[in-house]
Amino acid sequence: MQLTETLSEGLKREFKVVLPIAELEQRLTTELAGIKDRVRINGFRPGKVPMAHLRRLYGRSAMSDVVQNAVTEANNKIVEDHNLRLALEPQIEFPEDKSEVEKALEAKGDLAFTVKMEILPTFEIVDLSGVSLTRKVSKVTDEQVTESLEMMAKQNRTYQPKAGKAAEGDRVVVDFVGTIDGEAFEGGSAEGINVDIGSETFIPGFEEQLKGVEACNDKTVTSTFPTNYLAAHLAGKTAEFAVKVKEVQAPDEIKVDEELAKNFGMDSLDTMRETMRGVLQRDYDAQARRKVKKTLLDALDEKYAFDIPPSLLDQEFGGIWREVLSDMKSANKTFEDEGTTEEKAQAEYRKIAERRVRLGLVLAEVGEKAAVKVADEEVTQALAERVRQYPGQERQVWDFYRKNPQALAEIRAPLFEEKVVDHILAQVKITDEPVSRDVLFAEDDEEGEAKPATKAAKGGKKVAKADASTEEEVEKSVAKPAKTAKSRKSDSE
Repeated sequence: MQLTETLSEGLKREFKVVLPIAELEQRLTTELAGIKDRVRINGFRPGKVPMAHLRRLYGRSAMSDVVQNAVTEANNKIVEDHNLRLALEPQIEFPEDKSEVEKALEAKGDLAFTVKMEILPTFEIVDLSGVSLTRKVSKVTDEQVTESLEMMAKQNRTYQPKAGKAAEGDRVVVDFVGTIDGEAFEGGSAEGINVDIGSETFIPGFEEQLKGVEACNDKTVTSTFPTNYLAAHLAGKTAEFAVKVKEVQAPDEIKVDEELAKNFGMDSLDTMRETMRGVLQRDYDAQARRKVKKTLLDALDEKYAFDIPPSLLDQEFGGIWREVLSDMKSANKTFEDEGTTEEKAQAEYRKIAERRVRLGLVLAEVGEKAAVKVADEEVTQALAERVRQYPGQERQVWDFYRKNPQALAEIRAPLFEEKVVDHILAQVKITDEPVSRDVLFAEDDEEGEAKPATKAAKGGKKVAKADASTEEEVEKSVAKPAKTAKSRKSDSE
């Protein structure tokens, strides 16, 4: 096998590989000899099939194995001889002239192909001992605990039938049939639906027009779907709903008391308060961790500047861009709606992709040099948490990950990253800055972290109210601060 380097440019490498016809013939003979004793051919005893006959029957498939083995051998030899660290799997290119390939497959000509590789950059780990970071922290107050408990009580309060007209805060039980231009549409009809007036659960105008109705009333409601409604075929269209009011109900008083605690399986209201305080504090601490991690990654981004493999960049950008287009389609938005162009948005997201790749390489290098390891037990625990997200399909999901190393690696990767971040944080100076809950959970946009271009909401409100949450889901929902903005995911994660 002859290996010749034909390109060494930046992080790109190319090699020409040639197996002369004599070596190709020898490898084919060896491959056929290996299957000679295994095949069963009518008219021949095992192991007695003439090589010429064996070659006529199996020569083509055996040569395919020879070629595959040669490619693998060439890749390994190139990496070993040149001490390369590959960014991605090598690309193999055979001659465009198919006749040359055919000659090689028939062992009538040399086998030649090109191996294209991209290697990982080399860089020195910088000293971070002089880096100082500020970590925003917040402690849960008694008022915040009470606020969350009141929200929990509100979301789980009961309603009682009332006489008279429906008002703000009342619940109306209705049947409705929706039409657009006189035609019924999918999902536009329902029976026995609870409409809480003022909850803004339904499309704009639907709840408002039910104010003043009484039990056994019929009401025609006209409402327009938001332009960013999830169902694109309904977005922006005006629908007419024939509503039959079955009952009007008034909410019971919101009470944060011992009875509420018992309804949630708590021994006492004091126990419930302390449990809620712990849930909230864990959420606050997790947010503090996310923010200080973002600050750390910003610091690393300033300290490292090196070329990254083009294929890794293209791969990362491709994933980001598909998500962007999907979100915009769901929101029924265009780049013009967002005040930009597709070309500008691509340029901005490519910068984010470049940052992600570079920081990913830095964290990987730091983790390797520091011998950071993720124990199998940690992966199993994380996998178990992932499996619990698919009730009723636990066994299938578990088996999928256990049988797919690449999928399992996606479970291990974030665990490794968090451990490396912990390792780096231990090297820098961190000063805690007490802040309010609102500051802790403020939109990252306010700190200059906004993702470019597309910030549209992912969908509109539904016609009908969603199914009632389970108690566990309610607990999770109120465990988060009521007035905080949605945290945006770091553009480096």
